[in-house]
Amino acid sequence: MAEAFLNQYGGQFFAAGSAGIEPGELNRTVVEVMREAGIDISSNKTKSVMDMYKKGREFDYVIAVCDASAAERCPIFPGDGKRIHWPFEDPSGLTGNDEEKLAGTRKIRDSIKARVMQFIREEKGLVNE
Repeated sequence: MAEAFLNQYGGQFFAAGSAGIEPGELNRTVVEVMREAGIDISSNKTKSVMDMYKKGREFDYVIAVCDASAAERCPIFPGDGKRIHWPFEDPSGLTGNDEEKLAGTRKIRDSIKARVMQFIREEKGLVNE
């Protein structure tokens, strides 16, 4: 979600990519709530953070968007990129019926969007909404 929002609202300044420690299937609920926000991520593919690390790519920012325990397992990327942690619950860990999971994922989505917008304002001084 953070990748999609950063590319949508800060794409003139940033080229965001996303990868997970243990990539799996794209979360259908996340796809649905992002579609509600006007962003289609249905064709996105999950990627491994280790694959990016092994390629030796350098980043200006490495932002861990996860709970604290997952952030501790993130590898150190090469280069002088600024390392940031945004602690958000993983939507795949939400419990309850489908509507409760949707509601929880919407809250996470909205919180991530707000944090991305704040990041853009702090780093570049403007936001196009």
